[in-house]
Amino acid sequence: MEGLPFTPPAGADEAGRPGPPPAAFALLAADGALVGWSREAETLLGYTAAQVLGRRAADLLVPPHTGRHGPDGGRSDRWLRLDGTRSAVVDARHRGGHTVRVAVTLRPLAPGPGGDPAGRTPTAVLMAVELEGLRWWETRQAMLQGLVTQSPVTLTIYGPGARLLWANASSVRELGGDLAASLGRSMTELFPGDVLTTQHLVPAEDFVQQILDTGEPVIDVRFRGRAPADPRRERVWSSSYFRLLDGRGEPVGVCEQSIDVTDHYRAQQRLALLAEAGARIGASLDPSGTAAELAKTAVPRYADAVLVDVAAEVLAGEEPGPATAGDLVRVADSDGEPSRVGERVAYAAGTPQAESLAGRRATADAEAAPTRLYVPLIVRGTPWGLVTFVRGDDAEPFDDGDRAVAEELASRTAVCVDNARRYRREHTAAFMLQRSLLPRSLPELSAVEAASRYLPADSHLGAGGDWFDVIPLSGARVGLVVGDVVGHGLGAAAAMGRLRAMVRTLAELDLAPDELLARLNDQVGKEASDQNARGPDGGGAVGATCVYGIYDPASRTSTWAAAGHLAPAVVRPDGGVGFLRLPPGPPLGVGRLPYEGTEVELAAGSLVVLFTDGLVTARGRGVDEGSARLAAVLGERRGSSPDLLCAQVVAELVPDRVRDDATLLVVRTRALDARQVAAWELPPDPALVARARAMAAEQLGRWGLDDLAFTTELVVSELVTNAIRHASGPIGLRLIRDRSLICEVSDAQHTSPHARYAGNDEEGGRGLFMVAQLTDHWGTRYMPAGKTIWAEQALPPP
Repeated sequence: MEGLPFTPPAGADEAGRPGPPPAAFALLAADGALVGWSREAETLLGYTAAQVLGRRAADLLVPPHTGRHGPDGGRSDRWLRLDGTRSAVVDARHRGGHTVRVAVTLRPLAPGPGGDPAGRTPTAVLMAVELEGLRWWETRQAMLQGLVTQSPVTLTIYGPGARLLWANASSVRELGGDLAASLGRSMTELFPGDVLTTQHLVPAEDFVQQILDTGEPVIDVRFRGRAPADPRRERVWSSSYFRLLDGRGEPVGVCEQSIDVTDHYRAQQRLALLAEAGARIGASLDPSGTAAELAKTAVPRYADAVLVDVAAEVLAGEEPGPATAGDLVRVADSDGEPSRVGERVAYAAGTPQAESLAGRRATADAEAAPTRLYVPLIVRGTPWGLVTFVRGDDAEPFDDGDRAVAEELASRTAVCVDNARRYRREHTAAFMLQRSLLPRSLPELSAVEAASRYLPADSHLGAGGDWFDVIPLSGARVGLVVGDVVGHGLGAAAAMGRLRAMVRTLAELDLAPDELLARLNDQVGKEASDQNARGPDGGGAVGATCVYGIYDPASRTSTWAAAGHLAPAVVRPDGGVGFLRLPPGPPLGVGRLPYEGTEVELAAGSLVVLFTDGLVTARGRGVDEGSARLAAVLGERRGSSPDLLCAQVVAELVPDRVRDDATLLVVRTRALDARQVAAWELPPDPALVARARAMAAEQLGRWGLDDLAFTTELVVSELVTNAIRHASGPIGLRLIRDRSLICEVSDAQHTSPHARYAGNDEEGGRGLFMVAQLTDHWGTRYMPAGKTIWAEQALPPP
């Protein structure tokens, strides 16, 4: 200090870190004159000692002096009285012309030796500090003090080996309140748990040492564990780390800054759980499957076990009344004990389960079982069941946030259970309808030995539109058909029933396969147009594929036509396997292109296999690959009966669960023995009618059917006479002894006679009427070269 020797405190440490701002010192004489001036004072106001010594201190203050700052509200002369310690904030003049706001303290000095060069004795010391610098330093000190004692953020310093060196008050509270007992222990010992952040899955000691070595900070490492102060509750912290250096720049440790983010982390986990539940629960469209999906979603992320009970009516597809605690069915049980799925469950009155159902709210037993939460399944305001969420005895009880999640899970599950119930009801109705519309059994015929399989799809799409049929036709022939309606569900099943009925009706008209498909296509096209007019819920068949064939055991010929369907497979008696080459035709209801029939001769004992695409694509194969596998199985097992062959094909080609329904129809052809058929060709001569009657009677005698001779002679006489009268060219007469006696007369005309009532004065017109009255069935079928009129009579009992 200029004037008198004086050493002020330093303003910074040896490393240059900012400490408190340097204080300026001045010595005052009894009259207020300056008798001492320090270098810090010169720095603060810009005046040298020579410029201020001897001047009054009040001259360096800015008017109106310090009236508003001084403790006595007086003038600077009075404030500078040297009768006690005084402090104030004043405005001082700087040599550069501006004002400096300073905090000053005036402290009297005890009498003693010394004085200034002029002989004046100092009686007080004046200390001054720039106010802003002082406030910054005080704020910094307050901040540091707050971090140590008041901050909710835990600050911890770890040394090598991640061992504890220091902790602030918040960290000490987490450590259990005893810092001394924790010093020197490792981070893993103090906070056992796991690291959630994927990029820092190494042990804590490793990345602490890495920070000490490299100095690179690590931000936001997520830890999950239990604090020593509260070992029962699992918590999550977000921690950041940076290296600390001493005054020489040497590392002394790593500072950990941690924030408890348990609530935030759990909120994220709950949102993720609900998002997963929305995507997962309800995928099975089955009440029991939906309950199992809830259990798989909640365990173990939310609970250790989940139990789901529902009213029995739900499982049957019915809408129940309010579920009662005494009559439920367990549909999901993940508690690890012997499963009670499918068993009846009853809860006594007064239990939390019963209260939850009665009150339609989540309920927990806070005292007896705080880790069990009971949540009702509410559908349209009615409880249908109960979900029990279970946590282990050492786990945290369910809190309000957990309760909200449980209620949301139960709400979603309830909606999905209702959807599954509705689907099951429709699914069951569709299957029942489809089963009722398919043949209950196949007829026993002389033409073929037949067996079939229908495999419903095991998927959420419901019943499909596959169908098959074996249709007895005139002349001991048989019609074989397999088809597939586009779509699934009740609409497809109903459309399938209509198509099957139409096919049977058209087949009994003895239409050729190509003509039958043409008429069927027209009808399906009309239904599609009507559906478009009614809207998307019209319910008509909008498309189908079909293959239809007729087999004649007398001639061993067959005629086939296809509408967008896979061709049947044929296994010859010698073991050769192939697929019929049929002209392509458009699916039913799709186009107006004509259908073309193909005639194929089939030796007796041939296997004909009709199927839908669901059979050959059931194991994920393509149609070609599946068809090749079908041909291989047919070739290997051709000696089996049709029924056994159906079972073998299904076992080889179809898995337990199929995505599309599949139909299989297997027939083994038979041929009528030559002794069962008698045929003649007659010229169109009326004189030969009597001969035709005689030949027929003689053949019946050889067959032992003399009881049918009279009726047969009348039928032959009438049909042959009509052919001679109305037709031209040769006339064919054929008798077939099958399960009935069949009489057929063929000619080259395409006109068909009609049975009618003749008038009393008419000589003719009664022939066909008598034929219809004397026989069981009669009809006309058309061929490219003409027509055949046939009549059937039942054989007499043995």
